Amino acid sequence: MGKREFNQKFFLVREDVLPEAMKKTLEAKALLERGSAESIWDAVQQVDLSRSAYYKYKDTVFPFHTVVKEKIISLFFFLEDKPGALSKLLGTVAASKCNVLTIHQTIPLQGRANVTLSLDITEMTVDMDELLTEFRRLEFVIKVEVLSSGG
Repeated sequence: MGKREFNQKFFLVREDVLPEAMKKTLEAKALLERGSAESIWDAVQQVDLSRSAYYKYKDTVFPFHTVVKEKIISLFFFLEDKPGALSKLLGTVAASKCNVLTIHQTIPLQGRANVTLSLDITEMTVDMDELLTEFRRLEFVIKVEVLSSGG
């Protein structure tokens, strides 16, 4: 990922201020999701939108309900740099049935490294406090913090 991708910001915007092309992109995506359109071409024709506008916005605009129903959490870890530490950390994630969406690890300096994990917690089998306790029990975890939660 490039620097630009790490610095993305997201906004919640009222529908009435969205450009028409974004609204129509959402309509086209809904048609495709419901099966009311057989193809992207069919969907954009139904909503009177160009294919280029659809492709421009399709991965950048989402209905609020789809974002809210996602159960995503971002965690920040301050770790001792020990062989197998990231593997053990990810093993704890897997044991709780969380799905790793992103991992960002800094280069270890002075025997310490920062790791940020974004996790899909939809299928998580333990509660959040229990998961955080499990992380803190790992001998190489110096600190763990919840950065954000969409769940």
